[in-house]
Amino acid sequence: MNREYHKWFSSTLNKEMELLVFGNSGTPVLVFPTSRGKFYEYEDREMITTLTDKYENGELQAFCVDSIDAESWYNYDAHPSERPLRHIDYDEYITNEVVPFIKSKNPSEELIVHGCSFGGFHAVNFALRHPSLVTGCISLGGSFDIKPFVFGYYDDNCYYNCPPDFLPNLEDEEFLRLYRERIKFILGTGENDMCLIANVQLSQIMENKNIPHWLDIWRDGSGHDWQWWQAMIIKYLG
Repeated sequence: MNREYHKWFSSTLNKEMELLVFGNSGTPVLVFPTSRGKFYEYEDREMITTLTDKYENGELQAFCVDSIDAESWYNYDAHPSERPLRHIDYDEYITNEVVPFIKSKNPSEELIVHGCSFGGFHAVNFALRHPSLVTGCISLGGSFDIKPFVFGYYDDNCYYNCPPDFLPNLEDEEFLRLYRERIKFILGTGENDMCLIANVQLSQIMENKNIPHWLDIWRDGSGHDWQWWQAMIIKYLG
């Protein structure tokens, strides 16, 4: 399997950022790590080897990025007002640096964003904020409410990065059209997942906004961990 390591200095984040690429061609999948996770986490957790054939046969190509959660939502040493600002920097890094890099490696018109746990937040939030860039969104065990990270503080930067808050009030017809016609949303979760309620709530919001999506609740004792996410990704990408 083709495996590439890349690192460059991000002018957006003012630091060096790393990522891994798996596969040569196929549908590109932008993979966000879990909370404070690293770019190599997805590989270490055997999510790549779970679908080895897809990557070797040119059906999928994964781009596994690093996180800066420790500088944004999880930076408890910073004032809550500063945490979403650093996340916005990260959003701009993904939009203006990573997505063009993906396009330079893969000419596909598709782009799936994907993540597990807090990576699911990143995937869903990115898809909702940038629907013209995304054609699929797969969240596994995602959690989508950022209010617990800001301890009662709230401003527009928080609001517009909190899908359970901004999506119910969104009336932009072009965004809604893209959600409805362009993006395939998958919310995978388990009956024992600690984030189950978050997924049910987001599904209800999407239903109210007439946004097609698939809320898939696994009824086999599935919880919030990698062994279940390995099985789920086979179902959604295999």
